[in-house]
Amino acid sequence: MTTQRTSGRAKRTAAAAAVVAALLTTAACGGGDDGGSKNGAAGFDAANNKVAQASEAKKGGTLRFGSVQDADSWDTTRGYYGFMWNFSRYYSRQLVTNKTEPGAAGAEITPDLATGVAKVTDDGKTYTYTLRDGVTWEDGKPITSKDVKYGIERVWAQDVLSGGPTYLKEVLDPKGEYKGPYKDKAKDHLGLKSIKTPDDKTIVFHLPQANSDFEEMLALTSGSPVRQDKDTKSKYGLHPFSSGPYKFASYSPGKDLKLVRNANWKASSDPVRKAYPDAITIKFFSNANDLDQRLINGDLDIDLAQTGMSPQGRTVALKKHKGNLDNPVSGYVRYAVFPQSVKPFDNEHCRKAVIYGADHVSLQTARGGPVAGGDIGTNMLPPSVPGAEGQKYDPYEIAGANKSGNVAKAKEELKACGKPKGFSTTIAVRNNKPVEVATAQSMQAALKKIGVNVQIDQYDGAQTPGIIGSPSNVKKKGYGIIIMGWGPDFPSVQGYGLPLWNSKYILESGNNNYALIKDKKIDGLFTDYVKTLDDAGKTKIATEINHKVMEGAYYLPFTFEKFLNWRSDRVANIYTSNGYSGMYDFVNLGLKSSK
Repeated sequence: MTTQRTSGRAKRTAAAAAVVAALLTTAACGGGDDGGSKNGAAGFDAANNKVAQASEAKKGGTLRFGSVQDADSWDTTRGYYGFMWNFSRYYSRQLVTNKTEPGAAGAEITPDLATGVAKVTDDGKTYTYTLRDGVTWEDGKPITSKDVKYGIERVWAQDVLSGGPTYLKEVLDPKGEYKGPYKDKAKDHLGLKSIKTPDDKTIVFHLPQANSDFEEMLALTSGSPVRQDKDTKSKYGLHPFSSGPYKFASYSPGKDLKLVRNANWKASSDPVRKAYPDAITIKFFSNANDLDQRLINGDLDIDLAQTGMSPQGRTVALKKHKGNLDNPVSGYVRYAVFPQSVKPFDNEHCRKAVIYGADHVSLQTARGGPVAGGDIGTNMLPPSVPGAEGQKYDPYEIAGANKSGNVAKAKEELKACGKPKGFSTTIAVRNNKPVEVATAQSMQAALKKIGVNVQIDQYDGAQTPGIIGSPSNVKKKGYGIIIMGWGPDFPSVQGYGLPLWNSKYILESGNNNYALIKDKKIDGLFTDYVKTLDDAGKTKIATEINHKVMEGAYYLPFTFEKFLNWRSDRVANIYTSNGYSGMYDFVNLGLKSSK
């Protein structure tokens, strides 16, 4: 999951970010609101991995979201932003989905349209589901197994419906033989051979090769049903046809969106959704400070994007409204990565020299400090992914003895890589991410002490796939260090690390394996992982993969990222979920009053 999956904030200068980081540390350590329940707020971190005010949720009222960015698409096939996946459960259902529980339990799978989780046979290659009784579309017609199949088939129509995750396409049709429903020559446009629908209540998936995360892929929004007669193709995102408790009432892209109750949804058919509010609205803003002020004023309830308040907003909130804030760990690791195509980073000792030479406390401060930035990152597996060890696994003592840098060890590594006097290189950062510029400046200052001279090249963040995502361009530009971040599409080492570390995912454009890792051991561990069906075995392999990545010194992790997110006094039954990378789980939010 790239940072594209969650929306960015308004542009601001690196200097301002640094000033706010200092203010933030002061505000977080004392003064202002003590985090207690003032003005009806639940208290600081009251909804972080636990449910706040569950018993106070009432039926009725309007839940009000705000955001500085619209979804990439509200089409269940095309959406890839994290907040879209979260919000879309109001109007879309899947065979299985994430549990509506706080913390780690929220990343587990539970039945939704299906009566149970899959019946898995044929050594993990066949998955069978039965649909529940009473599941209907917004016009009252039954949702059938063919609707589910058709919705999944739309993933193959990348020429019309590009942008969303393609895991299902890759797993169900690895040879790319099916051409998608719009080019399907079968009369019913249901010609994908790997999915069978023997009757309207039964759907069977036949995987050419076993993949132990297949249910995780089905739980993504791209696994939603779509009814053929309501498929408006590229326009579907303007008004998706609802299979959930809410339906689109109005939508003006970039301005506002309103959902109202779907009268044909039956609570008895849906074990997941409580459907507390009568209506749900989103208002889109062009300025993050305006959005945060509206949140603080009580005009809005939740920030849709869930990427933390702006520096100005969070400083005010920490001082005066701390009880309205939660500080969850996100699913993201922020890091520097070293492309091996750019000398001298083809030598692991030169890579290790940079890891030891960096000032990790300074890097953490540049990213917002321990509260808004996160704990110092010591390895590359996010805490939300099974197999993660957090700061317990710290092979370079990044959060320990070397947290402020170790010049002596760095110079030892420079000598070992044949560059005893150091070298020059370029750091690539997105120009619309001031925090990345501040991070690069921290590295620049620290590395100068070991003789590594760094230039900073700010590129157009909107052009990321063709700039740092092009290995030939990276080599041409001499980008020895790239600053980036990544979070899981689903909480597993496959859902996080496959595009980063597997040699098969090195692409000419849109590449995310920036380090150009071609390690047969790592590739083999991923192959073993997808064939392993027991959780303990999968967790063990995930840990091994992370260790191999860190042993190669391909990355310098900065932080296990944290956010400061706002919840209004009105909101009840609110909690953060690992299933949505530390966001609030939107689907069962309620209000204390129906007003």
